[in-house]
Amino acid sequence: MAINLEDPKKFRPLRDQAHQVAMNMLRPISRKYDLSEHEYPKELDMLVAMIDGLSESGAGEGAGAAGVRRDDKGEPAGNKNGSNLASVMSIAEMCWGDVGLLLSMPRQGLGNSAIASVANDEQLERFKGTWAAMAITEPAVGSDSANISTTAVLDGDEYVLNGEKIYVTSGDRADSVVVWATLDKSLGRAAIKSFVVEKGTPGMRVERLEHKLGIKASDTAVIIFDNCRVPKENLLGSPDIDVSQGFAGAMATFDNTRPLVAAMAVGCARAALDLTRDLLAQAGVVVDYDRPAYNQSAAAAKFLQMESDWEGARLLMMQAAWMADNRKANSLEASMAKAKAGRVGSDITLSCVELCGTLGYSEAELLEKWGRDSKILDIFEGTQQIQQLIVARRILGLSSAELK
Repeated sequence: MAINLEDPKKFRPLRDQAHQVAMNMLRPISRKYDLSEHEYPKELDMLVAMIDGLSESGAGEGAGAAGVRRDDKGEPAGNKNGSNLASVMSIAEMCWGDVGLLLSMPRQGLGNSAIASVANDEQLERFKGTWAAMAITEPAVGSDSANISTTAVLDGDEYVLNGEKIYVTSGDRADSVVVWATLDKSLGRAAIKSFVVEKGTPGMRVERLEHKLGIKASDTAVIIFDNCRVPKENLLGSPDIDVSQGFAGAMATFDNTRPLVAAMAVGCARAALDLTRDLLAQAGVVVDYDRPAYNQSAAAAKFLQMESDWEGARLLMMQAAWMADNRKANSLEASMAKAKAGRVGSDITLSCVELCGTLGYSEAELLEKWGRDSKILDIFEGTQQIQQLIVARRILGLSSAELK
């Protein structure tokens, strides 16, 4: 099998449609919800209705959250471009419009990707249409998800959850929350499972919403679980603790969501590059693609370097998604895409602010906002440093215990 580095023809209409939505629906309200933190963007309800219509007609493949699934033998299921590739393409275009608004879209939560990756067939059907946030991070647990201390204890037909989760994207607005908790702390990573906790479940409460540097349109919650009782059928996937498998079930979620976050960074950085090129041209600085960078102005040379970095991030994003569609293990590639795009996205948006001077720093343009929004994309779903650690372990063939 070979990957084609061009956007697949069958997804180009979806990509172009997403771009039109970003330009005509998200950009015009971008500043409004940046200044009105925690206010729900009502305009998104109409957009979701449109996506539902696309999905029902069969024309919207990739419009919703996709998952990473592999067949029993791990063999390729054929050379195909599927929903993972379509998702990263459409997400990149939507984030060309606004990252915070994309993260605020109903039924497109990171928890939906967890359900798509880990749930069994019955659960996939039961939770179809839910808007799921994902609760992983805890106050005493930074990037090492294996140290999760939120507990889940089986009591009859229910699990009892206790613990605190922080930085839960869409934690207040979502219909349900996918909560990562341990069945037995002494068994380490293998005992960590994910549970779907529906809104209104007694014992789950939103403690507060965070005030943030960027993505202000998106609500970010602290959630407390105090003897929260959840039906045992809401444990995603198998309840069995397989020590030999380790963290693999839970990590399948990240194999899916990391390319999605890479796509967000790719889209936001592209927005900054497009606007910066226009502003440079208005100032008399023309980027000439037919001349070497050393033979152009410093601003043009910097712009060319940023575009080449951006292209590398985009291709890594596409590769990770394509591998998921073709049932290939993509943990290494997902982390490479997330590491590259997260770093490059932040570097590009801040460099564009710098290149555009007073226009870049003022609220007259969206450049300063994109600089703020992009920073989170290098942090959540595993920080830059964690991604580099994962990549190093995979390449060197070392375990987490051998390389910390």
